[in-house]
Amino acid sequence: MGLNVGDTIPEFILKDQHGKPFSSSDLLGKKPMVIYFYPKDDTPGCTKEACSFRDSYEEFKDLGAEVIGISGDSVNSHSKFAEKYQLPFILLSDNNNEVRKAFKVGKSMLILPGRETYVIDKNGKIIMVFNNLLNAEKHITEAINALKKS
Repeated sequence: MGLNVGDTIPEFILKDQHGKPFSSSDLLGKKPMVIYFYPKDDTPGCTKEACSFRDSYEEFKDLGAEVIGISGDSVNSHSKFAEKYQLPFILLSDNNNEVRKAFKVGKSMLILPGRETYVIDKNGKIIMVFNNLLNAEKHITEAINALKKS
């Protein structure tokens, strides 16, 4: 069972797709975040989800939010994935699954890393959690609706 609505997210630092350190504390107090955990770069469901976030990225920006994708893939894998699909948002490499564990994102169907989306207000409080491995695109709709309500 992952973190719940009302919980404060754990602070973390991971490398982005450019190899630069990203700290969650850089955004705390400044803007909401949509953090989505996904199983693997360049797989059908994950590509569909990433491209849906890409296609809605302007709407997230208009709502003041930053989109952050996290998986266990390497910085190099993220770089290729972001370039191939022109992903304008942050992809973070959690190759030791430390942040996935801190958010308590489990496995789906016992083998795949889970697909879970968190919408976090600017103060670091979770305002929405959505977990659906099979319907990747629904994560975007749920996240936008949560931001509009906040």
